[in-house]
Amino acid sequence: MPRTAGHLIVRQLEQHGVRRVYAVPGESFLDVLDGLYDSPIETVVCRHEGGAGFMALTEARLTGTPGIAMVTRGPGAANAMIAVHTAWQDATPLVLFVGLVPVADRERDAFQEFSLSGWFSTTAKRVMVLDDERRAADMVAEAMRLAASGRPGPVVVGLPEDVLVRPTAAAPVTPHALPSTAPSPAATDKLADRLAAAERPLLVVGGDGWSGSAARTLAGWAEQAHLPVAADWRAYDAVPHSSAAWAGWLGYGRADTLAARLDEADLLIFAGCGRSDVLSDGYTRGLQAPTVVVLSDPEAATHAGRIDQHILAGPDAFAAALPESGKARGPRGPEWMTELAADQRRYATARPDYGPGSGARGVDLGEAFGDLERLLPADKIVTYGAGNATLWGHRYLTHAGPGTLVGPRNGAMGLSVPAAVAAALVHPDRQVVAVCGDGDFLMNAQELATAAAQGAAPLVIVVDNGIYGTIVQHQRAHYPGRPSGTAMVNPDFAGWMRTFGGHGERVESTAEFVPALERALASGRPALLHLLLDPETMPPGTANEAVPAGEDAPATVVPAGASR
Repeated sequence: MPRTAGHLIVRQLEQHGVRRVYAVPGESFLDVLDGLYDSPIETVVCRHEGGAGFMALTEARLTGTPGIAMVTRGPGAANAMIAVHTAWQDATPLVLFVGLVPVADRERDAFQEFSLSGWFSTTAKRVMVLDDERRAADMVAEAMRLAASGRPGPVVVGLPEDVLVRPTAAAPVTPHALPSTAPSPAATDKLADRLAAAERPLLVVGGDGWSGSAARTLAGWAEQAHLPVAADWRAYDAVPHSSAAWAGWLGYGRADTLAARLDEADLLIFAGCGRSDVLSDGYTRGLQAPTVVVLSDPEAATHAGRIDQHILAGPDAFAAALPESGKARGPRGPEWMTELAADQRRYATARPDYGPGSGARGVDLGEAFGDLERLLPADKIVTYGAGNATLWGHRYLTHAGPGTLVGPRNGAMGLSVPAAVAAALVHPDRQVVAVCGDGDFLMNAQELATAAAQGAAPLVIVVDNGIYGTIVQHQRAHYPGRPSGTAMVNPDFAGWMRTFGGHGERVESTAEFVPALERALASGRPALLHLLLDPETMPPGTANEAVPAGEDAPATVVPAGASR
């Protein structure tokens, strides 16, 4: 029986096992919304297209299925651009459907008309437009395949309003199989020989696509091979932190000791990630050692610099084909691995930021985040936005394995709240915590309305120092005594959360934090703790003892301009 192209798109998404779509409705794709009316796919109605895109990205990170966002043309597409850029730089599979003007109205400056390809072609794996209703299912299948294969990323699909309502006899198609690549025995033997000959090897893991079994297998193998495991920035849930091989993370907020070890290593293995800008302190560290990359992308686009061996495989395939640990260990003793692990344990041991008599006002984040780690369950999911306020969470909150962290590796602000809402929908039985600064929070705080509508109950920690803290740090380093354009005036965030029916508390001292946290966790509702800090007594870079030496050190804590 003929169905419309819009309804066929929905049926095809069902074929791919899509459980949720995140949308801000628009008249240009009403037929798709109508198809969702009686679909098992849940339509999560969001309050801003950027929030919808970030929720879809979170869905992808936590489920392995490309996240689906739907927005309307022109302004809607513009608002969604931040999520497309994040998925592009973070290599996360995302499919963005964008309603378009009718075909007959193209290139006539129609209402909200824009160039889909012109806007997105430099930050998407492909931009497609559905001009033939008979190809609706094929185009969806192709978009899902492209988003998830090779180096994952965003695909943008344009949906002209008039094409969607055309009837078609076409039926849903079988989803395309993704290419499977497994390391050859020769490749793993070569890797084992390299490892056996190394005295100070370092394995760096990152990216998406890690399963719990692959993470546990890799961590156990690394322990037996006396191989320390570090992680790329905001990808440090790739292996459990309880592993004896866990050496911490690289990038903003990392320990000085680990950064130095990156330069001392005589063999570097990057699995699921490459030697990127942030990981290598602006392409200045870990450049000389022999390098193995394990990436499913033949072009190794995320990697800069030397490559001595490229193993074409994703995380699961790599973990399934690891060489025998004794052969990879060779004569190497455990000292190198245990030293790096001990360095990380010291660095991640929570401690107060201020000493007695310091005169500091507000909440001591070092102490507070130590209590947060102690009181949260081990399988917690933590979401982050951008900026210095997140660094205490990075340092002191541990991860039990993959799918427990969502943060923008491109430094995008505004991801923390929508990511927490989506994570609470994907895993309603687990505690989800968003960690954000006051600037980041208000970028997409409106998605608390989505949480209330969907019955999601994340905990939001808002660190409020009344300034764009990261930019102030840059400003104090380069323009001391001349604050300009970085101050903010904030509302009562806790009171605002209560207007949504949630639990909100204002926390003005360290002593108030634990009782407030316990009440928030026991509330069973979406909750927010508004932590007040004094911007003058907040120690710049306290949670970032990893700032490289040199006069520009403070400016290297976070990306200039992008994270605040």
